[in-house]
Amino acid sequence: MYEIWLAANIVWEIVLDVWPGVAAAALAWLLVLVAAARQPRRWAAALRPAALAGLAGLVLAFLAVPSLTRSSLGELAYWVDWANLLAIAAGAGAAVLAFAWPLLAMRGRGG
Repeated sequence: MYEIWLAANIVWEIVLDVWPGVAAAALAWLLVLVAAARQPRRWAAALRPAALAGLAGLVLAFLAVPSLTRSSLGELAYWVDWANLLAIAAGAGAAVLAFAWPLLAMRGRGG
């Protein structure tokens, strides 16, 4: 339980440093959604390529985050390390999906 509490505190401290960037990204995402919702789009057709982009973002983040933090996959010895890496990669993949889906729908891409 201590490890989970420690990880939560580390995430909180990181968020305190980067919250303006997170807020700006959230605002940009809302603007993209508003722009995409102004007229009917091919949302369903754009979901598959957006999901593939999100999966690519997840895999890329999973492989890149350890080196970006001056670590390596070989140094991840404890389950909490792997859980944190997977959560970070999943968050990156979700962010890519969240931006790619409305953007691809606006461009009429898909299927």
